[in-house]
Amino acid sequence: MSNSPVILWFRRDLRLTDHPALHRALSSGSVLPLFIVDPAFQRAGGPRQAALFSALEGLRTATDGALVIRHGKPAEVLVEIAGSLGAKEVHVSRDYGPYGHNRDAEVAAALREIGCRLIGTGSNYLVPPGGVLKDDGTPYAVFTPFRRRWKSVLSSSGSLLLDAPVDPNWVTFNSGGEALLPPESGLADDRLANLSSDAVLHRWQSFSHGALHEYADLRDIPAVDGTSRLSTALRFGVIHPARLMNDLDPASAHHDTFESELAWRDFYADVLARRPDSAWANLDQKLNGIVVDTDATARQKFDVWAKGMTGFPIVDAGMRQLAATGWMHNRVRMIVASFLVKDLHLPWQWGAKWFMDHLVDGDLASNNHGWQWAAGTGTDAAPYFRVFNPTAQGDRWDPSGEYQSQWIPELASDKYPAPMVDHGEERKEALRRYETARSR
Repeated sequence: MSNSPVILWFRRDLRLTDHPALHRALSSGSVLPLFIVDPAFQRAGGPRQAALFSALEGLRTATDGALVIRHGKPAEVLVEIAGSLGAKEVHVSRDYGPYGHNRDAEVAAALREIGCRLIGTGSNYLVPPGGVLKDDGTPYAVFTPFRRRWKSVLSSSGSLLLDAPVDPNWVTFNSGGEALLPPESGLADDRLANLSSDAVLHRWQSFSHGALHEYADLRDIPAVDGTSRLSTALRFGVIHPARLMNDLDPASAHHDTFESELAWRDFYADVLARRPDSAWANLDQKLNGIVVDTDATARQKFDVWAKGMTGFPIVDAGMRQLAATGWMHNRVRMIVASFLVKDLHLPWQWGAKWFMDHLVDGDLASNNHGWQWAAGTGTDAAPYFRVFNPTAQGDRWDPSGEYQSQWIPELASDKYPAPMVDHGEERKEALRRYETARSR
């Protein structure tokens, strides 16, 4: 064990349980827990900043107030603090996103200059990107075979569960510490507002003892509290997916459906890690020729969609739920995304950016590849002909209209607008554009 302290740099792993990087850091010596508010995160919307504030407040309490929060460029902050402490090691959970990968390379180079190492251990995934490969060593391009191999990899690997360390030797470091100010825009939904580990674990326990046992039946009904609402906690790493996976019953079809959502999360992270360009460019480059509208009229249509005034109640309810709470039900996310790209013929990137700006659980891999799934440019084998009928979707998943009327109080009055497009005609136009692009 080293005599000099080490630094644990928290990022998307704001917890003390199931944290291999923390345990490795503690095995090296006393630990300074550090979070750096990266200027790059300032682009995140108010709801996501509010979620970060809540998660950090919970982590500060869990570390008995030892957590140091600093604002600045990570490389500069770490060089300064490591130099002040004489630290020879900075421990992190590995980050596989495009920005995180480049940032960590820059940090590692800067730390080497002062004789300090950046050490990565573990990740925020069940199987880290690159860990699920075919027999020939190549990655999977389609989800279903990926999940089968993913399950095999998980079965052959050891447990990822780790108890929180008992009486960790935290370093007290007051020099230059900063208070974290809550953003002006908070979270309106109390199921999202508290991101302390205790609150998140309580939410999981409540869900796993209740709606999880009907998950396959309830998850698509937006008027019902039938999902875990843990996407934000997973995004910030307040809970590790291994903790959820451990409580699933492999014999239950409902639990299997929930497990598939965890697999999708790992799959999209894997796709983004090997194709970082797919964050904002078509994964299927053969469909780059799809004609999308980007003129002034297109911008006006986008504004109508964003305000929830399209005249299609299920679409508008989703957009208003997003604006009010920073969250949207997953089934409705698919519906509003399909409407943007296939009824309005707008670029999926516009919708993906809007979501990233407004979602409390905004995750680049899951969000943008979900949008590519809706747009037909992503990992699906033959998705271009999938066009959601927003009226039929509303009738199927919200038959009583409870969800739609909750978010559109004027729905039954003459103040609600007529449909902005004819879905049948726009569906034909969308298919025409896709067929044209495919035939080139």
